[in-house]
Amino acid sequence: MDLEKYLSNFDYEARKKMKIQIPELLELLKKDKVQFVDVRFKEEFELWHFSFSKNIPLNEMPDRLAEINKDKLVVTACPHYDRAIMGRIFLMQNGFNARYLVEGLLGLADYLRGDIAKNFYNSIKKSE
Repeated sequence: MDLEKYLSNFDYEARKKMKIQIPELLELLKKDKVQFVDVRFKEEFELWHFSFSKNIPLNEMPDRLAEINKDKLVVTACPHYDRAIMGRIFLMQNGFNARYLVEGLLGLADYLRGDIAKNFYNSIKKSE
């Protein structure tokens, strides 16, 4: 991706395409159509994370691109979205189809509670 060209052509549709909301992410995860990349530092990830996430810290991403599946949509995430946006841009510059989780990991943790968590867990376990 040519960043200058991307920025020059940036419009409302491009803005929409760079983001993903939690419900869409969960549907894509159920269908195994997305790779969910947690870009937090290793220590943050080790303290808490989602079982369906792969930890590739932002500062390690340049050396770990081979671990990311180019055949799937890649969704980057961090507690809010600042690092996720940087990760998404880097991945796009390297030929990946990438979006970032708008609500961040904290929003995802808040969303995945109770019956929603149970139903999602059961749906991804069935597909394994």
